[in-house]
Amino acid sequence: MPFSTESEQIKKFENDEVAQHYFEVLRTLISKKSIFAQQIGLKEVAAYLGEIFTAAGAKVMIDDSYTAPFLLAEFQSDNPEAKTIIFYNHYDTVPADNDQPWTNDPFTLSVHYGVMYGRGVDDDKGHITARLTAVRKYIREQGSLPVNIIFMMEGAEESASTDLDKYLAKYKKRLRGADLLVWEQGTHNNLGQLEISGGNKGIVTFDMSVRSAEVDIHSSYGGVINSASWYLMDAISSLRSADGRILVEGIYEQVEEPNERELALIAQYALKTPEELKEIYGLQLPVLKEERQEFLRRFYFEPAINIEGFGSGYQGQGVKTILPAHASAKMEVRLVPGLEPHDVLDKIRKQLDKNGYDKVELTYTLGEMSYRSDMSAPSILNVIELAKNFYPEGISVLPTSAGTGPMHTVFEALEVPMAAFGLGNANSRDHGGDENVKIADYYTHIELIKELIRSYEQ
Repeated sequence: MPFSTESEQIKKFENDEVAQHYFEVLRTLISKKSIFAQQIGLKEVAAYLGEIFTAAGAKVMIDDSYTAPFLLAEFQSDNPEAKTIIFYNHYDTVPADNDQPWTNDPFTLSVHYGVMYGRGVDDDKGHITARLTAVRKYIREQGSLPVNIIFMMEGAEESASTDLDKYLAKYKKRLRGADLLVWEQGTHNNLGQLEISGGNKGIVTFDMSVRSAEVDIHSSYGGVINSASWYLMDAISSLRSADGRILVEGIYEQVEEPNERELALIAQYALKTPEELKEIYGLQLPVLKEERQEFLRRFYFEPAINIEGFGSGYQGQGVKTILPAHASAKMEVRLVPGLEPHDVLDKIRKQLDKNGYDKVELTYTLGEMSYRSDMSAPSILNVIELAKNFYPEGISVLPTSAGTGPMHTVFEALEVPMAAFGLGNANSRDHGGDENVKIADYYTHIELIKELIRSYEQ
């Protein structure tokens, strides 16, 4: 089939009655703040989605047993032998506060030169409306679906999917046995290829803190008294080598090594390079791995320990000559299969004690396990073949992403093949200012999902 140009896709979108209807739904969704971290709008947006899916013909269940309501919206096929596709999405977003520059109001959907902007337009509300558009278009044209479709939507993904495991425990019997689960979102890489990935890293986040004295001390004693700042910096440094390897006993022995297909997919499709990172971020310091194979292995298949933030002492105007009595840091370890969050933190505790830093207090904040797929399930191979017909620059198949999400939680409960792909672009700025999606990419995703549904026709 011939590929459509960007302008042709925009024209189709503008002339598509169903797409325009759900574009207005997206406009309303963007305007409704739903931020788990700030406890804003979760029940309101869940209720609105319930209304939208009910109006679209779905059987809707909303469970508000926990902080963020959980939704299931089911479209039933007339075929009693039909298979099932699950779309996993989340309706919560990260905040859009004054710390981020936005050209326009982040909670007002705006369109400029074929690009739409707004908080959640990519991550992840735009994926909900695009996929619902595809379902409604297919039903309008064909009358009924050849496959059962379930939209599974949570409201705490941006806060480590709090309580998702409890919801899944309640509904896993209802959801197990699906042929495919299409993950929340996905992107196009900087070559314009559609990325189709099958996993993500896990994470454990924690606070480190030290109190060295009851009060700050005059810095004249710096040669004979240790400060909280130096103590904590030394403790953190003892956990990591100069080249970024984690210096915690037992970590790497538990790492699940990638198989040959996973390694081959990364070697063939992964585009990340040290040079790209230097250009994108204007790096002033050297990268930790320059050689491509080592760089990719570390990025996709190995854990990493990171300092999210560090605070201690006087930061005001001028000088205050003190030895700070308190220091703290926010930390994280990005996890790979084989590593469990609490166990990793326990190992860090033991390593700090062994290294002589028993005065450091550790406080667990959140954790998620990791998941990885070699992308060989028949339903995923079907997605890969279908996608080739919609993206002239081709596709990129990756066994995992380096980001974090609840894929392990979902797979452990449902045991279903999962693939992540979507409508984002290499500069969609998820979690940042001016989050955006190209209209042409939005409409192409609608077409691909519709074709995925069609592929289940007998």
